[in-house]
Amino acid sequence: MRLGIGRGTLLSVAIIVGATWLATRDPVRSYITTALALDEKPAAEIEQLSLEGVIPLGAVKGRIDHLAMDLGRKRLFVAELGNNSLAVVDLAAGKLERRLNGLKEPQGVAFSEKTNKLFIANGGDGTVAIVSGGELARTGEISLGEDADNIRIDRAGNIIVGYGAGALAVLDPATGAKIANIPLAAHPESFQIAPDGRRIFVNEPRALRVGVIDRASGQEIAKWTVPGAVGNFPMALDAAGDRLFVVYRMPALIAAFDVRTGEDAGRSLTCRDADDLFHDEARRRVYVICGEGAIAVLDAISLREAARLRTRDGARTGFFSPELDRLFVAAPARDGEAAEIRVYRPR
Repeated sequence: MRLGIGRGTLLSVAIIVGATWLATRDPVRSYITTALALDEKPAAEIEQLSLEGVIPLGAVKGRIDHLAMDLGRKRLFVAELGNNSLAVVDLAAGKLERRLNGLKEPQGVAFSEKTNKLFIANGGDGTVAIVSGGELARTGEISLGEDADNIRIDRAGNIIVGYGAGALAVLDPATGAKIANIPLAAHPESFQIAPDGRRIFVNEPRALRVGVIDRASGQEIAKWTVPGAVGNFPMALDAAGDRLFVVYRMPALIAAFDVRTGEDAGRSLTCRDADDLFHDEARRRVYVICGEGAIAVLDAISLREAARLRTRDGARTGFFSPELDRLFVAAPARDGEAAEIRVYRPR
């Protein structure tokens, strides 16, 4: 997710927050009062996650955005937004394999097993770079206009990219050509695709909602909100449990929606500045990765927080692999410490 800090962006944020405050003053007050009273301190070690290892990323500067994996080759891809590069990590060897340079603020990344291609969304120029999975050679590029962000792959293998002031582009996985465009109310942050492929759930923080998109018509058929909460960025789906998890930044809380009805399925306070969120189906847990330097571990049913693990300031993105049963967290360079990938083993 790209952070703009210009006057226009600041004014937009002020207007959104002010409008939300006026419309939902009592809910906001209750959330903030509770948050200030119950703010948790992360622990150096917790029972639920153990640090298995650290993989140095070398000389990389700036913010790190999202991650993806080529499971067959045991490669982890890391979008190094602030460095205009993508790190390729060899997980079997536990080291940086190589770095792809010449990108423009890479944000989202996805690997297509179907076509053996890597897709990298660049927020800086709105392009999606296409890279061969084996040699990691650039084979193509498609321009979406501006702010290409999160990427997902649907059940048919199509590549879906959030971009611009509000749209999802559907790309052919073989050629990269745009085959469909789905308009949205605002720029999309994290989004999830229903297992049957019929709906897409999209975080649209500037529109103050989660939009539910019907794939057949390309239209928004529902919008879900949490009164008094803004800044919904990360999202995860519990397909078996029919629950959608969304984390808000102001105040810092996690909400669950029943995907069948859109009804409130629970809320709880969580850590601050979250940008990634993962559901561990085997353990019925949720992992919230927060830029304040913490991972919050919550029960997926009750949303009760079980523990909070200290990481590093700015470590707000990661990747959970059920196949490897590992949680990877990207820690950017801070205070003389080099950037790294922290590998956690759930217990």
